[in-house]
Amino acid sequence: MEKTLAYKPQNAWENADAKTRKEMEALAVRYMDFLTHCKTERETVEYVRQRLAEHGYTEDFTADRVMRPMRGKAIFAARRGTLPLKQGLALIAAHTDTPRLDFKQRPLIEQPGGAQAKTHYYGGIRKYQWLARPLALHGVVVRGDGSVLEVTIGEKAGEPVFCIADLLPHLAQKQAAQTVSDAFEAEKLNIILGHSPKAAGKGKKEDAPKEAIKTQLLEILNKKYGITEEDLITAELQAVPAGPARFVGFDKALVGGYGQDDRICVFTALEALLEAEATGRSMAVIFWDKEEIGSDGATGAASRFLQYCVEDLTRAWAPDVLASRVFMETRALSADVQAALDPDFQEVHEKQNAAQMGYGPCFSKFTGSRGKYGASEADAEFFGALRNLYNSKSIPWQAAELGRVDHGGGGTVALFLAAYGMHVIDLGPAVLSMHSPFELASCADLHATVRAYRAFLESDIQI
Repeated sequence: MEKTLAYKPQNAWENADAKTRKEMEALAVRYMDFLTHCKTERETVEYVRQRLAEHGYTEDFTADRVMRPMRGKAIFAARRGTLPLKQGLALIAAHTDTPRLDFKQRPLIEQPGGAQAKTHYYGGIRKYQWLARPLALHGVVVRGDGSVLEVTIGEKAGEPVFCIADLLPHLAQKQAAQTVSDAFEAEKLNIILGHSPKAAGKGKKEDAPKEAIKTQLLEILNKKYGITEEDLITAELQAVPAGPARFVGFDKALVGGYGQDDRICVFTALEALLEAEATGRSMAVIFWDKEEIGSDGATGAASRFLQYCVEDLTRAWAPDVLASRVFMETRALSADVQAALDPDFQEVHEKQNAAQMGYGPCFSKFTGSRGKYGASEADAEFFGALRNLYNSKSIPWQAAELGRVDHGGGGTVALFLAAYGMHVIDLGPAVLSMHSPFELASCADLHATVRAYRAFLESDIQI
């Protein structure tokens, strides 16, 4: 047969036999359980830590399988390979955070009809999407005695949920004429926590507390959880969509759920690490926090956390090798999602260079926006080596940019990895309805991404 010269992405469903489709569904079920129970960076990192511990990973860096959590919000793990460490690592990096609503430092207010929590949105969200939907509270509260209370309220049957009220259409004529940014104000993203006031008791009516609903709420919090209002000042509480991840569609070919950007890459990278055979470079994963707001802070990609981990790993595994050499020889995947071609808004994409769900993980040769400002751009040699690797193993892949030129763009952690001199490229599945409370991903892409990450970890890519 004559070899075609044209390029055509491979649909991951087309060559999936009955056995493979069962594997896809089983993997998707486990993935949905992960999404359902890991809605914050702390919960995600703890899940990763537990899975690593079950597979023999330890915080003793003299061992062959090591891990290091960082303040419950980031984690590094590495596994010794057959090649010497001076040949670098096969590294996959993803992020654990996702857009959400954070409680303000002094959150509690009373307004007509209820007690509310003031919030400060985190990351790039569209504010109207948080209105009139059930919300759950996740996070930690440090009490006055120093004890830490882990909070998850609104996920179990019978537990209350919380919400932000929306303005009814009858009174929203002015709002309907405004731009989206003007119509939905950040300071009005106030979460309803309670409605009933504290009774005045047997005394006079004027003896009732001035803020009776807030007082009643504080008494409930103190009685049930041992929390005072001052404890909330130092707490980390996040409002996230309540409820489980679900299959979407009659064919159950899609997974719908909150936080798939970028927890789908955390899940698939971890699966790949735990399944991979140590046949090449030493392999590693790092899952950072704060990507959605610039990657700053002690647990973000701009921190020195990766550097310190690799330096300690080098001292333990190859004391005669400089950590700088390990970095320079490392091959890395910046594991982050790509925007899927939106069937109802195709005009915002340039279709030939748009990612499609069901066609495998997507390479993004460069990130940034407009004239490639803020970009990390992969070298052709590394991209070509990965392309040949996946073609040789019949792993579907595609290539895309995030939206039309001058209309789209975005950033990932790739530029922070590139700063060390390593070869790096973005690779992750396409997600539809990204940065919304209910994102969609293909079960075929989930399966193909695990295969792609595993093949990368097991390979000895020469450039």
